[in-house]
Amino acid sequence: MRYQHGVIARNIDFGLRYHGSLTPRIINSCLEACPSDIMALSLLLWFGRQPGYFHESQAYKIAAPIVQRLMNRLESVDALLRELEKIGCVVKAYTFLVLMRISWQESMYELAVEAFQAMSKFGFIPNTYARNMIIDILFKIGQQDAALSMLNDTYLPNYLTYEITIKNLCKLGDVDRVHRFMKVVVGNGYSPNFETYMMVVNCFCKARRVVDSLPILGLMITSGQEISVSIWSILIDGFCRIGSACRAVQMLRDMEKSGCCPNVFTYTSLIKGLFEAQMFEEAWNVWHEMQSKGCVPDLVLYNVLIHSFCKRGQHNKAVALFLQMDQRNLKPDSYTLSSLAPTLRHGGDFVLFRRSGISLDLVCYNSLMNALCKMGYTSKALEIYNDMVEEGIFPDRFSYATLLNCLCREGRVNYAINVYYGLLLSNASLDAHVHTVLLNGLVEAGKYHTSIRLFRKAVTENCGLDIVSYTVILRGLVIAGRFDEASSLFSHMVELGLVPNTFTFNVLLHGFAKTRDTASVKKILKEMYAFGVDMDSVTFNILIGLLCRTHRMKSALHLFSEMCSYGIRPTKATYAIIIDGLCKIGWLEDAYLMIEYLGEGGFVEVNTYSATNILPLKSHTLKSILRFKEMANFEKSEVASFA
Repeated sequence: MRYQHGVIARNIDFGLRYHGSLTPRIINSCLEACPSDIMALSLLLWFGRQPGYFHESQAYKIAAPIVQRLMNRLESVDALLRELEKIGCVVKAYTFLVLMRISWQESMYELAVEAFQAMSKFGFIPNTYARNMIIDILFKIGQQDAALSMLNDTYLPNYLTYEITIKNLCKLGDVDRVHRFMKVVVGNGYSPNFETYMMVVNCFCKARRVVDSLPILGLMITSGQEISVSIWSILIDGFCRIGSACRAVQMLRDMEKSGCCPNVFTYTSLIKGLFEAQMFEEAWNVWHEMQSKGCVPDLVLYNVLIHSFCKRGQHNKAVALFLQMDQRNLKPDSYTLSSLAPTLRHGGDFVLFRRSGISLDLVCYNSLMNALCKMGYTSKALEIYNDMVEEGIFPDRFSYATLLNCLCREGRVNYAINVYYGLLLSNASLDAHVHTVLLNGLVEAGKYHTSIRLFRKAVTENCGLDIVSYTVILRGLVIAGRFDEASSLFSHMVELGLVPNTFTFNVLLHGFAKTRDTASVKKILKEMYAFGVDMDSVTFNILIGLLCRTHRMKSALHLFSEMCSYGIRPTKATYAIIIDGLCKIGWLEDAYLMIEYLGEGGFVEVNTYSATNILPLKSHTLKSILRFKEMANFEKSEVASFA
């Protein structure tokens, strides 16, 4: 092998004398044609040591799979270096830098760190270039503290050191450290490039600290850099984010005075911000202004306008904008049609889209059906499904899932089952979601036994059910009171390798808590801990409710306190459960104090107490509390429905 290496080197040397200097094309060709990986790596090192030559990134890209194959075979950097020495390649500091550069560029981070550590073993001191690569890698693998520690230990940090640090901190949203390191950069006499300035300004604006980003603009101007349309757009968007729409408009005027022309992205951010600030007339004026200045709106801006008008109930304006899109050769996407879905109800039928002259594809049809189904317009969604089929568009698994969901919601459960069997017989491409939609529809319709039967059939036929499918059936079994089967299915699910989530455990906890089976509840909580699944507000509500029903009010209040200490915010349901428990044991004063607390915290308006302020409290003594404190004056029917 040493002989082959020498022959290749002499041939390259002869070629260089004959053809001239090294070029990336020559080097890349040699690396790709080399018959041996270890020889190819040694050639890369030899090329890089030639006077006046520096590798381009393409050479490192070609070398990455070479190094990867060598590491797979040799398993360590030390073994790789010994292999290089066997063919006469002397290991130098440059060897480690090349290995690190290849690994850094191609995201082979473990290898880069290993090469950095091996560098010290061979008696070489990593320079700033090597440390810069490791700092960037440490940030990328989530070890920010280690990266900052490496920076502090770097004897001679350069501009690249700080630029790498600032850019990674911007991605993390660590505004305070970004601000500190920008001061260090300027204090050391460095001038950041435009990309760095833009990342810093964007970081401040995303963190809702727009005002703090303004001194950065001063630095840009004093350093001779122009404030581009991108920077202006980021600032305008930032002011809109914090609700300062008027300041955003003023920023637009300042932008125009500086000679910088706003683009469609600038106007989109501003119009969206004005709508959110309820400044509808100003938003409409800006819309007309941008068109008069020759700025052409894009799909995103139309989506913002259509969504905003639909949200306000101005469906005529939304439809007019939608019809305008065809004139500009803009095709609506799923977001456009989802926003417009309510207009189908107000506009009468599907003629709206026919008049537009826009041919709808499968994605558009699916989006419309899904939006209408979620809004409760299942009949309209089924009409659109029929229109789609008549247009010759073949449904996919998303279409089938929506179809089954609509049929179940309409109470046409038997028809949904027949459709499902038809899909199975036709070998349609069905994923776990389609099966789950039908199973869930049957459970919601109270057809627990039917859902369990179909579930077993799907398991037998290896339909690829997922954790959501199993959770739906667990819920059906629990509601049907078949707790032993639920426990067995849960164990079987775990044996299959499916990892239960918080919702899965909540389903089981709710069932066992309802029957006051505290032993089973404790067992499930232990399994929840073993799987490392976190409790959420629903979990705490179930447990607090169980303690309240078993008249262990002090324990319930203690658990409520624990819930708050874990940083889980109580919901209206949490307070309703506790108030109900307090009422049942006669602690009316405490119940009233909690209701007062809710009023102060904005959960309820005490003077206009209604069934929508707190989730329905089932306690029969709530009526006594309300009368006792003269909180509200309910009609008898309202009190009866609330009790």
